Amino acid sequence: MSDILHSDAPAPVTLDRREGPYGEVVLRQRGDDFEIIANGCFLMDTSDGRSERLLVDAALAALPADRPGPSVLIGGLGVGFSLARAAAEPRWGRIAVAEREQAIVDWHREGPLAAISGAALADPRTGILTTDLVGHLSTTTDRYDALCLDIDNGPDWTVTEDNTSLYSPAGLADCRARLTPGGVLAVWSAQPSADFEQALRNAGFGGVRTEEVSVARGVPDVVHLALRTD
Repeated sequence: MSDILHSDAPAPVTLDRREGPYGEVVLRQRGDDFEIIANGCFLMDTSDGRSERLLVDAALAALPADRPGPSVLIGGLGVGFSLARAAAEPRWGRIAVAEREQAIVDWHREGPLAAISGAALADPRTGILTTDLVGHLSTTTDRYDALCLDIDNGPDWTVTEDNTSLYSPAGLADCRARLTPGGVLAVWSAQPSADFEQALRNAGFGGVRTEEVSVARGVPDVVHLALRTD
């Protein structure tokens, strides 16, 4: 998810508005950029995308270079930057994307966001799971070499109350269980969180660190990284 828009930006135009099982989702256009709003909360826009790309790049860099065709689960389709980055990297094997909002999937398949994600969605390695990420992690038996999660504005700023469980001890245990040995968990956040770093350590992850992407104003976007070391 991206830096919050500034007051000098042009007025937005609503392109689509839908009521889904988790509330209202809105696609707006502001100048040349698109933005997604959920239940009145700004989620992300297409103005930058560096931190969403870092989410995928940092996860791949943390994996052993000789691991063949690593699989990745991207949590949250968003505006498509993370998916597009993964599909542009031939080293990735299976690329799964969990997105619970059918409206967002539609905007990528048939709407203006297809300009970002069209080639990635057509990639035979890519599969879209129209499902809630938190529920998927707690019920699936699939395992991945990397989890790249970007469903909130960070562990301390969730989009819905249900998402809070993802960052709890039980949620982090589910993440760890879904990783292969040596796999990496990467979590996007709009600000650093020392408490979340400690929560990752408490959950049994190793190699916990945070990478920053500077923004024009305010605190940097970050990617929290942690390894399943057993």
